[in-house]
Amino acid sequence: MHDLITLVIATRNPGKTAEIRDLLKGYPAKIKNLDDFGPIPPVKEDGDNFDENAYKKASFAAKVLGIPALADDSGLVVEALDGAPGVFSARYAGKNAGDEQRCNKLLKEMRAKANRKAAFECVISIAVPSGSALTYAARCEGLIAEKPAGQNGFGYDPIFYYPPLKKTFAQLSREEKSRISHRGKALRELRDEFDKVLIWIRQHMPLQEVTEIT
Repeated sequence: MHDLITLVIATRNPGKTAEIRDLLKGYPAKIKNLDDFGPIPPVKEDGDNFDENAYKKASFAAKVLGIPALADDSGLVVEALDGAPGVFSARYAGKNAGDEQRCNKLLKEMRAKANRKAAFECVISIAVPSGSALTYAARCEGLIAEKPAGQNGFGYDPIFYYPPLKKTFAQLSREEKSRISHRGKALRELRDEFDKVLIWIRQHMPLQEVTEIT
């Protein structure tokens, strides 16, 4: 039997941490996030795409903490807005804006737009301190709702309508959302290969560094 590996999720977002921890439940990994450590400088998310930003966050956390790190970068891509907000999804309404302000700005931009097609995209990067990384990506297609609905989730969930279930993401339970969401799909792909991921981590890190940090 393999020893437990400590894997840090490079985020302080409790919703995101809970989703990832839930999906990787039962696997030989001790899941932590940045709140379990001391102050860590923020990473400048200035990549041109989700892939670059996910890698920047994961590799930086891995190097600073000396243990494997997982980071995701995800966002909303709206067809009628030429792919916006995209990599700027978290900063779409300004640096200090909240979820409600971001949703309201997007709904304002979508007024009178007949094409409501949108997709959530997610890229997950798992990095070790040496800089090597694995990447997983997924996408979930839907529509921008006319108005917010639902109390669950976070981010743009209240205005992202998923036609097959006839609900917004914010109207879904965590289990429902995990089954069909961009992050859920990418994490399931990761989970299905987690044995290979653990082997890869052990190959790229000295054994004592993997098993002794708890």
